[in-house]
Amino acid sequence: MTSSLFDPPPQDRSGDVDADAPLAARLRPRTLDEVVGQAHLIGPGAPLRVAIEADRLRSVVLWGPPGTGKTSLAQVIAGATRAGFLRLSAVTAGVKDVRAAVEQARARLAANGRRTVLFIDEIHRFNKSQQDALLPAVEDGLLVLIGATTENPSFEVNAPLLSRSLLYRLEPLADDDVRTLLRRATSDERGLPGVVVDDDATAALVAAADGDARAALTGLEGAALLAAERGAGHSVTVEMVTAVLAGPRLRYDKAADNHYDQVSAFIKSLRGSDPDAALYWLVRMLAAGEDPRFLARRMIILAGEDIGLADPAALQVAVAAFQALDVVGLPEARFALGEAALYLALAPKSNSLTRALGRADEAVARLGNAAVPAPLRDAHYRGAARLGHGRGYRYPHDDPRGWVDQQHLPDGLAPGDIYTQGEHGREPSLLRWLQERRHHQR
Repeated sequence: MTSSLFDPPPQDRSGDVDADAPLAARLRPRTLDEVVGQAHLIGPGAPLRVAIEADRLRSVVLWGPPGTGKTSLAQVIAGATRAGFLRLSAVTAGVKDVRAAVEQARARLAANGRRTVLFIDEIHRFNKSQQDALLPAVEDGLLVLIGATTENPSFEVNAPLLSRSLLYRLEPLADDDVRTLLRRATSDERGLPGVVVDDDATAALVAAADGDARAALTGLEGAALLAAERGAGHSVTVEMVTAVLAGPRLRYDKAADNHYDQVSAFIKSLRGSDPDAALYWLVRMLAAGEDPRFLARRMIILAGEDIGLADPAALQVAVAAFQALDVVGLPEARFALGEAALYLALAPKSNSLTRALGRADEAVARLGNAAVPAPLRDAHYRGAARLGHGRGYRYPHDDPRGWVDQQHLPDGLAPGDIYTQGEHGREPSLLRWLQERRHHQR
């Protein structure tokens, strides 16, 4: 059994910690009523509150950004349940620890009939074999699992384990919730009693926290320490808060939800012709450390997928931005990337190419090895003429119109079955002459 596994007796489950622990740890809630935020889960009559108060909790996965109360909720449950309570950190625990927890739960159930609640912090760090080791015990109710994760469980938690658990999503704290925590920090005896935080300093802490309770309290603790060092006593000012904060805290992980959600917002802003939003998401992702080549590639894709012939220059602009990135690098290439994003956002939109490719895929699948019309076949090699290859081909440049009426598609397809023009930008004028000729052909 490792030190990451513990089973505190009921009377020691208050969550009290050492006075030298970080402020955020000292102020962890001891009861449901002390939990700030997440009213959709623990407000009056909310599902998680009902289950906790009735001591009828079933296996759950708590999913949310850092500092939203996942571990705090687990500690509240530890203090409220009559069941045994065990805790593992997926950072340090392995299959051996999981099996030890299962055996301890089995022994407790046999000895006094008490269930066991197992809290696993950062469960997304467990690999498949570690998660699979939990399945039998969760399946038969020997263990009630509380898994906490900042990553999308649909990607990071095994489907069999997820299907045996209720999924609760925790949201970033509202600004008023963060203010409530900051006030509690300066009035609760476990926190920084007597410290005065002016309104501007509070606003700066709230803005920097961006819904993360731990970040707000850590920032306050650092500012209070700075105030003491500067001889300012217990007064925290906005200058002190600014001094201890490195800048905005951008939640981002290039392989997780924030990556996919923000890239999706960027692409949809370009497609939706919203230049302000497109530039915002581009700059935000760059500031968070996203690979600029990835963003440039996505703009190249969008130029063909969502603009196409409505503005053929869009593809050229996107490709030029990608090349400029290779030539000058960041930060200077932000100008090229920004110009491309604005151009694509402002360009007329057409998905005629996307639709045409889809129809072409369908036609290829449906017609299989459709024969090439004889006039279009290669007639350059010896013996081709005897096979009739190229016979009847009409050379368009020999016609004054630069166009001739002849079959180019295989049998089973007609002009217009694959490509139908869009109605925006340059596309209608580019193909008007072809529509006229098709009309005369009919």
